[in-house]
Amino acid sequence: MPYFTTFYLTEITVADGVRVTDHLHPEWGNLRFFSGDTPDSQFPGQPLLHGSAANFTGPTSTALRFTVGTTRTWGVGILPLGWARFVGEPANAHSDRIYAVSEQRFLAGFRPLAASLFGSEPDEAAELARINTFFLDALAADIEEDDPRILACHAALLDTEVGTVAEMAEAARLPSHTLERLCRRHFGFPPRLLLRRQRFMRSLVQYMLDPALHWIGAIDSHYHDQAQFVRDFHRFMGMSPSEYAATPKPVLREVMRARQEFMGSAVQALHAPNVR
Repeated sequence: MPYFTTFYLTEITVADGVRVTDHLHPEWGNLRFFSGDTPDSQFPGQPLLHGSAANFTGPTSTALRFTVGTTRTWGVGILPLGWARFVGEPANAHSDRIYAVSEQRFLAGFRPLAASLFGSEPDEAAELARINTFFLDALAADIEEDDPRILACHAALLDTEVGTVAEMAEAARLPSHTLERLCRRHFGFPPRLLLRRQRFMRSLVQYMLDPALHWIGAIDSHYHDQAQFVRDFHRFMGMSPSEYAATPKPVLREVMRARQEFMGSAVQALHAPNVR
C-alpha cells in the first residue's frame, strides 16, 4: 500500500530490571503499541512520555530518545499519503511530537486497535491480522480519492538527483507555493527541510550499514563539505557524529539491518511508497 512503510513487530528481551536506551532517527509518523514494559520517550526540550501502551509520533526531524525493558512492540509507519488518509490533521501541527493515543482527541479512531491488538498470549499472525483488518475496514469506509500530488511530492523527495526546492518542484510538476503547502500539511515540514533530512538520512544509513566507510566516506554527494554534514548531524540527532558513533544502539542497529534485508530500505524516511 502507498499509505504505510510497513507493519512491523519488534521484540526486546533483557534481564529482569534492565532497560536499554536508544534513539529513533528522523522518520515519518508512527503508531506503536506495547505489550510488556512501556517506554520512556522524549524529544529534546519536551516533556517525557511515560507509561503509555499506545504511542503516536508525528513526522520527525530530530532524534527521539527512548528507554525500555522487555517488551513486544507493533509499529505502523505512516507515509505522507497515509497521513492524509488516516490522520487528516495538518502534519506540521504534530511534527516532532509524541502523544499517548489515549489522551488526544484526534487519535480517538486508533483506540479500538490499541484495545484489541494483543490477546492473552503472544500471537504474531493474529495480531497482524487485526492490524490489517482495522486499516482495510477504515479504507472501505472512506471513499474519498487520494491526492496524486502527495505521491508526486514524495517521488521527487526520494529522487537522489533532486537537491534543491526548485528541482523538487520541477520533478513534482507543481508550483513552488503548492509544493510548500502540500509538504507542510502532509509531510510535516517545508520542502527545504525535507530535502535536508533526506541527504542526512542517506549519509547516516551508509555509515550504519558499513561503518568501514567512516563518516567521510558515507557523506551524501549533495553536501558541500564535512562541516555542513556535522552541522546537520547536530540539527537532526542532537549530537556530533563522533558522539553518535560512540553511543550504544542496542535496538536501532538490529532494526535497520532487518529493514534493509527484508524491505530494501534501512530507515523509514527513505522508504518509497508501494503503489501496486
